Amino acid sequence: MARRIIDISVALKAGIASDPPRMLPEIEYHDHHMTAPMMAQEFGIAIDQLPGGEYAAVERVHISTHNGTHLDAPYHFFSRMNERTVPGGEPSWRIDEVPLDWCFQPGVKLDFRHFEDGYVATPGDVEAELKRIGHTLSPLEIVVVNTRAGSRYGEADYIHAGCGVGKAATLWLLERGVRVTGTDGWSWDAPFSHTKRQVQATGDASLIWEGHRAGREIGYCHMEKLSNLESLPADGFTVACFPVKVHRGSAGWTRAVAILEE
Repeated sequence: MARRIIDISVALKAGIASDPPRMLPEIEYHDHHMTAPMMAQEFGIAIDQLPGGEYAAVERVHISTHNGTHLDAPYHFFSRMNERTVPGGEPSWRIDEVPLDWCFQPGVKLDFRHFEDGYVATPGDVEAELKRIGHTLSPLEIVVVNTRAGSRYGEADYIHAGCGVGKAATLWLLERGVRVTGTDGWSWDAPFSHTKRQVQATGDASLIWEGHRAGREIGYCHMEKLSNLESLPADGFTVACFPVKVHRGSAGWTRAVAILEE
């Protein structure tokens, strides 16, 4: 049986509209010639004694754990989790505490590209999509959501594009044993620009980050800034999304991939 691996991660890249301006990654590239003087000085030799006058290509980066494709830990959402099952909840897991079993599981894709920007998906939307694709969820399956935002990555409207998944819909998934979800949008929730208008119109601050806050009741993780989800079938694939082990971090970068056995 042949195996096909589909990259569902974005490249960490500076100079594009991947995040709000205050959160954009910075990458400084040092090529082989730029680093040669340092190495020549280290060894007390002339630069031309190095092969081709070159040393090593190196990048220096200034990023947060939420730049690029990443896995959010329950700690990112709130300081406590599992309030449904533990009286008063328990301290939220950091990214280096997330069970690795959660990060290598069968996947299912929900196609929500038809929803307008800023729409908040409901349990009914999730149920309808699962019925359409003929899939019944099993515990620990990884659910990824394909929104319109995936087609806008790097464009000026990216952080405003796509739908979000509301608290009720997130809890519906978690109640069925899902512990990792993902989206190709900037956030699991609806874009902030749309949520802000709803909060200002209603005065209801509970709308802010409502999908994330579901983790207070049942601890879970989600991936943000996925890519290429339109290339995936609705199910029949495995997702691997092991996070970088950032000590006590709220998230870890991941080279998320979908694995298909054909």
